[in-house]
Amino acid sequence: MSYRQLILGLVAALMVSSNLFADSVMEEVVVTAQKKEENIQEVPISITKMTGDRVTARFAGGEDILALAQAAPGLHVESSNGRLAPRFYMRGLGNADFTQAASQPVSIVFDEVPMEKVGFKSFPVFDVDSIEIGRGPQGTLFGRNTTAGMVHISSRRPTEESEGYVRANLGEMGTRNIEAAIGGTVIEDQLMARVSILHQNRDNFVDNGFTQEDDVMGGFDIFAVRFQALFTPSDDFSLLLLHQRQDQDGNSASLFRANTMNSGSNDLNGNYDRDTVFFDGGNGNPAHIKSHGTTLKMDWDLGAYTVTSITSYQDIYDREARGDIDGGFGFGFGGGGPVASNGFPGASPFFVPLDTGSTIDANQFTQELRLSTNFDGAFNYQVGVFFFDDEFEGVSSSQNGGAPSYTPSSSSYIENTAWAVFGQGTYQMQDDLKLTFGLRYTDDEKDAQHVRFFDTGPEPLAPISLQDDNVSWDLSLSKTTDNGNQVFVRAASGFRAQTIQDRLEDDPTVTTADSETINSFEIGYKALWERVRLSAAAFYYVVDDMQLVAVGGTDNSTRLLNADRGTGSGVEVEIEYAVTDNLIFSAGFGSADTQIKQEGLSIAVPPHGLVTPIDPLNAQGNAIIDGNSFQHAPEWTLNFEIDYTAPLGNGDELYVYTDWKFKGETQDFLYESIEFTFDTQFEGGLRAGYRSTANNYEVGIFARNITDEDNIIGGLDFANLTTYVNQPRVVGVEAAFRF
Repeated sequence: MSYRQLILGLVAALMVSSNLFADSVMEEVVVTAQKKEENIQEVPISITKMTGDRVTARFAGGEDILALAQAAPGLHVESSNGRLAPRFYMRGLGNADFTQAASQPVSIVFDEVPMEKVGFKSFPVFDVDSIEIGRGPQGTLFGRNTTAGMVHISSRRPTEESEGYVRANLGEMGTRNIEAAIGGTVIEDQLMARVSILHQNRDNFVDNGFTQEDDVMGGFDIFAVRFQALFTPSDDFSLLLLHQRQDQDGNSASLFRANTMNSGSNDLNGNYDRDTVFFDGGNGNPAHIKSHGTTLKMDWDLGAYTVTSITSYQDIYDREARGDIDGGFGFGFGGGGPVASNGFPGASPFFVPLDTGSTIDANQFTQELRLSTNFDGAFNYQVGVFFFDDEFEGVSSSQNGGAPSYTPSSSSYIENTAWAVFGQGTYQMQDDLKLTFGLRYTDDEKDAQHVRFFDTGPEPLAPISLQDDNVSWDLSLSKTTDNGNQVFVRAASGFRAQTIQDRLEDDPTVTTADSETINSFEIGYKALWERVRLSAAAFYYVVDDMQLVAVGGTDNSTRLLNADRGTGSGVEVEIEYAVTDNLIFSAGFGSADTQIKQEGLSIAVPPHGLVTPIDPLNAQGNAIIDGNSFQHAPEWTLNFEIDYTAPLGNGDELYVYTDWKFKGETQDFLYESIEFTFDTQFEGGLRAGYRSTANNYEVGIFARNITDEDNIIGGLDFANLTTYVNQPRVVGVEAAFRF
């Protein structure tokens, strides 16, 4: 039986359960996907909201934002640059570009502020109120670069009552995860505040077999703090100041492992050892980032109208990462040139030493001003303006082949300015029929100056300027059935702005890509029974001028291109079932059938013969990728969670929470090959312990990747069969105290 058949059968079994219509225990879920508080059952969008243990458990043991992978139907997250550069995919649509200036079609929003550059997306997740995952284009209200959807992470806000908590995890490999928060009233009826802190640490646990050094890589040390002050001088006015900063350091850039697959196989071979690599470069794979950001949000209730202003400035003032990209050691020129063995049995004769890294500084300023109505009648709307400006400065460095040293190879300065006007309205046509519609006009401009560095000195390239504008729209019709459930149909468009890469190739034209647009259609059903909450949707979308990135190849390049079209279709099902008052089962399933559409579109494949392309080749020996799946687009995802509490006689309780995630076949590159098409993978987690409700503490154990799966996340094809893998199992103890 396939996993798809398994989940559909499970849903069917739950639907006919005799407990389906027992006493009600389901709570209302409130979301802000349309920039206002609404019951999730009434929002005509496929959306998931994560709170409580669904968040706490996943971020135990030093986990970062990559832990959201497969946590909801259709959501995938991965990185070839470690925890500092997460890449998000929704319904199969994402961006595999590993350069730091790359844009992504899934917008990551922290406390109502979109974070554009990947470095901003890496901010640690702690003291969180909720995480909302909105699927499909969110172009009307959230704007550019939301063609696939958005992930909105909301922190806990200050409260009138004094309260807080301390939570500590201690686990294997010296893993420590300590977070704490305290908040309450500072001036009665005037000022509330909250301070939250996080410290994560893991010791180095990976040996370098080449240098014969033990425990020199894999560790990290992270400190983050958030301060909030909520000023409420009157019942109709509030001003929220939010400031946060992070300092991440360590040797946690992705560990590339040479020749850990055999030709004709996508399994790890005997050369793979999770605790050992063989690096002659990379300087220990350092990765660090320092950033801070300040947001000021104002809400002014004028009775029939509410005015909201959100002003934010975010700054990455120190970010550096470096890695031994080839994953081994030796020297050579590739393509059959002279080489030395890299220390592995059956080593590739096409080994090319490559040590690369980058340093960047980036900042972004955003301003949103919107007016929302609070009418008692059938029609309400919100209108607004949005301004965005960011600056990026980066220096790429490398040591290739027989080069004498690790030196700067290029620098980039890129500025992006965008502005938009938007509006969305809701019209209650009948008691059971609601129409939602919206428009957004966006103007987007990018300007770049690149410099190449040679032995003879710097060589500035011609400036690059790209500009485009777009009108995005959103239209949905939802009907409430006789039993209070909802059926909706939705059509929406989105706009992903043009891209200028910060990593240069020999031909500067391949560092740019034109903007892409999407038209998406879906039909959904949301139901709430006494013990069951169900959400289901089917979707189809078409991306025009789809931005693609050809990663790898002979020279390990990252070349941008536009395909004529890309299409995606699939279904999503989520269910939450209160089996008893103390046992809750939740699950989600999503499928995505994606295809690149352009007759004859082809890209180069490695000439060394180690990779086995499945695609037909053209006269030049390039792989024809027309009809291929998108990169890093799992055919399906599955997640389920079981939450059980056993009440004790004194009012305390024992608890067990387990979460599992699966993803189906996933293609790593634009071309399809035997080696870099990965089969089904899964990971599981566990929390269990004792909770004192009277004394507000809990103690227990936790485990992440509990079965210690070695899952290939991705690879490099340019010189050998190189892979990078998931995080190891971490088992530990935890304790928390609330006050």
